[in-house]
Amino acid sequence: MQHIVVIGAGVMGRGIAYVGAAGGFRVTVADVSLSALESAENEINATFEKGIARHKITEQWAYESKNRLKFASSLEVAVTEADLIIEAVPEKADIKKQIFEIMEAYAPKHCYFATNTSTMSPTEIASYAMRPDKTIAMHFFNPVHKMPLVEIIRGLETSDKTTEVIQEVAQKMGKEMVIINEFPGFVTSRISALVGKEAFYMLQEGLGSLEEIGKAIKHGLHYPMGPFELADLVGLDTRLNNLRYLYDKLGEKYRPAPLLEQYAKAGRLGRKTGKGVYDYTGDGMVEKT
Repeated sequence: MQHIVVIGAGVMGRGIAYVGAAGGFRVTVADVSLSALESAENEINATFEKGIARHKITEQWAYESKNRLKFASSLEVAVTEADLIIEAVPEKADIKKQIFEIMEAYAPKHCYFATNTSTMSPTEIASYAMRPDKTIAMHFFNPVHKMPLVEIIRGLETSDKTTEVIQEVAQKMGKEMVIINEFPGFVTSRISALVGKEAFYMLQEGLGSLEEIGKAIKHGLHYPMGPFELADLVGLDTRLNNLRYLYDKLGEKYRPAPLLEQYAKAGRLGRKTGKGVYDYTGDGMVEKT
């Protein structure tokens, strides 16, 4: 395994690219958006610089890692020499289908396919191409360079060889792993979605303020951040899409709170738009109810 292509230069794609290059792989970040590629390159470079400033990495290590990174605006060209492609596009079946069709058409036959999905079926996603035995899900967590876990999810026809290869890749990236079989939402997304959904219902019902609900969950349950902070970090549109998918597959207990749907309709999607549950346009994080 030498060359990894990450398709999608968004928050997750750029994080995966960083840990891939840091793990010693040649990495190409591919996206049709030139502005997304530029933003990804700037953020990855900034992450390296922060690591140097905090004495977590050396300048030499950062230099060598950055030299293993490339950026490409043509998906078709980028995948032609890939050993592994990690798709990191939005959680929508039509988008993933389009990307996997390109991957199948232009990637070499030995190439493995991985999808970075937090809820969707790797078996279904594998059906968009012609190599289900070489297709698997790698669920990374945001921010990728700080969060230690990768959920590795086998589809119906994922081979043992593919699972072994992906384990080796994740290990070189410095990740802890769990290997699980496919079921909607996997382990972490099912639990996280329930907690986040219930927090929005609590807020909607007036049970407590943002501060009180967040503080109770963060400190009472020893979560690293409160549910509304996490929703804003992930993106309220992403959280809503995940809940809708789980509601469709697993039923009533995953029905999204109307308040969450309101925020999404208003374009308050979290940190990426400057406003979500909180307002990030001023100094720091301010309640925005």
